[in-house]
Amino acid sequence: MSEKIVTLNEEVIKGQLKELVRGSVEETLNELLEQEAEKLTQAARYERNEARQGYRSGHYDRNLTTTSGNVTLHVPRLKGISFETAIIERYRRRESSVEEALMEMYLAGVSVRRVEDITEALWGMKVSPATISELNKKAYVHIENWRNRPLKGGKYPYVYVDGIYLRRNWGGEYENVSVLVAIAVNEDGYREVLGAAEGMKEDKASWVNFFKWLKGRGLDGVKLIVGDKCLGMLEAVGEVFPEAKYQRCIVHFYRNVFSVVPKSKMKTVAQMLKAIHAQESKKAAREKARIVAEELKAMKLKEAAKKIEDGIEETLTYCDFPSEHWAKIRTNNVIERLNREIRRRTRVVGTFPDGNSALMLVCARLRHVAGTQWGNKKYMSMKHLEALLDDASVTA
Repeated sequence: MSEKIVTLNEEVIKGQLKELVRGSVEETLNELLEQEAEKLTQAARYERNEARQGYRSGHYDRNLTTTSGNVTLHVPRLKGISFETAIIERYRRRESSVEEALMEMYLAGVSVRRVEDITEALWGMKVSPATISELNKKAYVHIENWRNRPLKGGKYPYVYVDGIYLRRNWGGEYENVSVLVAIAVNEDGYREVLGAAEGMKEDKASWVNFFKWLKGRGLDGVKLIVGDKCLGMLEAVGEVFPEAKYQRCIVHFYRNVFSVVPKSKMKTVAQMLKAIHAQESKKAAREKARIVAEELKAMKLKEAAKKIEDGIEETLTYCDFPSEHWAKIRTNNVIERLNREIRRRTRVVGTFPDGNSALMLVCARLRHVAGTQWGNKKYMSMKHLEALLDDASVTA
């Protein structure tokens, strides 16, 4: 005899459970509202006594979106006394947890349209773009506080800087604006996001203001600044951090050389360039660069050869630091990864209405990344740099 098999409709059960929870939340909140009204009036419903404060005048309904679903609240109307409920703030339509979820979704890279779809699926109603914009304004306050926080990592020997271009509305026209970004490795060997600021056209004035702003917040002990070649930035480094050295990112240097190399010869030239920075000393690297330049001339790539002769020295500054750190301080790759995260998010937005919204979204992504294992994992051992600096002080 075959056994009876009981089949369950999982979707129906889930729906019923969800409705049960929603109904329970709605009933509980309404009961709490009634208790609050009784406490304020010092009397139960229809009760008459000498201590009574004010009178009831029915109810009005208000929708509230909770994590359990959309509930209807029957808020008591009171006469002769103000009813400011502690359960639900006046004019507040959503739980703070829901608002935080919306902000987190947007700042984590979810498009506004996608946020609308998600809220409809989770809470049975769409959130308008205007609502998301208002929520973001609240988030911007916290982001701005984080952006201007004091730097407490002690000394920051290695600093990486870069500028990322975004499109914004500028006087009725859409133009590119640069957001300057800086991260560093502190004296304990951990990476830290220093900050970001609007840099206009990435000129000297912008970089000077950016570096002074970082210095004013506690950036100290800078030994090396790594970045792409930008005359404005180089001049600013010499002005604000005169004792720091500059390392031109070798990846950006290679790209600059490739700009005058035929595609058919690019792979060969790439191997030649890598050979320069694979040498064990600055002296050997200089000699290898000289040989590569001569070989490029023989290949009739005179422009590429000239770029190497003119720019190789600024790509070899890393050789003055511990060899254990070379692979991580001769490129700007550590900040390029952050820039990819930023571009992934900003591509969703497209064009920003103003510079502040662009800056806030960039900082939101930086703060998000800084709060992950990215900043909690030791990036390099600083004992090698300490030993090098100790030797230098003894020699001096």
